Amino acid sequence: MAESSGTIKTTPLHAAHHDLEARMMEFGGFEMPVQYSGIIDEHMAVRNHAGLFDVSHMGEVLVEGEAAFDFVQHLITNDAGTLTDGQALYTVMCTPDGGVVDDLLVYRRAANRYLLVINAANRASDFAWMQEHNPMGARLTDAGDEIALLALQGPKSLEIAQPFTAFDLEEISFYHFREAGGAFMECESAIVSRTGYTGELGLELYVPADDAERVWTTLLDAGASHGLKPAGLGARDTLRLEAGLCLYGNDLTRETNPYEAGLGWVVKPEASDFVGRSALVQIRDHGPERSLIGFVAAERGIPRHDHVIESADGEEIGVVTSGSQSPILDTGIGLGYVPNDDRYTEPGTDLRVASRRRTFSVTVHEPPFHKK
Repeated sequence: MAESSGTIKTTPLHAAHHDLEARMMEFGGFEMPVQYSGIIDEHMAVRNHAGLFDVSHMGEVLVEGEAAFDFVQHLITNDAGTLTDGQALYTVMCTPDGGVVDDLLVYRRAANRYLLVINAANRASDFAWMQEHNPMGARLTDAGDEIALLALQGPKSLEIAQPFTAFDLEEISFYHFREAGGAFMECESAIVSRTGYTGELGLELYVPADDAERVWTTLLDAGASHGLKPAGLGARDTLRLEAGLCLYGNDLTRETNPYEAGLGWVVKPEASDFVGRSALVQIRDHGPERSLIGFVAAERGIPRHDHVIESADGEEIGVVTSGSQSPILDTGIGLGYVPNDDRYTEPGTDLRVASRRRTFSVTVHEPPFHKK
């Protein structure tokens, strides 16, 4: 990564984004592309064909050594003991009181080698947290500046990438990966992963930062005839929201716990004595006080972050954490926290969302809002 003027960082693809006349903005401490041809156009390209995202602002931490597994088990709520080489899992890491420090992906590269992928805005604080909670002495390396991450997402994604890959991409199962070193676009090292943040078939490609622009340009050129388009953070947000996926800083924070966020399935108290285990067991046994719900607008209106959620009779009961207009459904959709009470959480329940300008009706809907 390079530093731009001031303190905002840039990814290795910064010049390429400007060449494509992307609209740029600050996100997570980086100057990132919001859109190229338009959010809806890019969103529909991913749903129907393919889109290519630069997500090199995400952080990567290497965990190595004899204590690597013990460290990962101590750090995360999920069970890394279920992983085999070439497999990944989604999880969270929590504070001692059960608040979410971050959500992350864990890749098992070998019994003593793991790759942790963390959110851009949390890169420094997450790495410091890991160092503070490493009593077993695993070797930790912040590799975020050396690794570029490209997300090729959409039904045509494997077809586009296959000519540049020396193994059959169809053989990589969901949440599995291959160490491609030399077998993907002649990169000295690479990870080709069947993961993504869009709800679509897709790949996440970890390549050396020096190879990023070559890989980006090659894929865009090769994919043009398949309908591939560069896609920015705007479409990334609407896609993940349609898929019902949480965004850290909105739907997940240190003030939320995984049970109330609907992520109880990534908490495995029987697996290890991880940070926050005792608090999370208590929350599980007593039930969370709040619940993250999904909802769809029943009339004209677009829910936005921090809008108020009301009961059908106008009582203020919660807050919107994520909201947008769904390009697929052509209506407003959102996520938000309300009391953990069937009166507010049952699918089909009528609620209201209130902004400063107007109030409109919504209906509780269990995510995802769109599923292939």
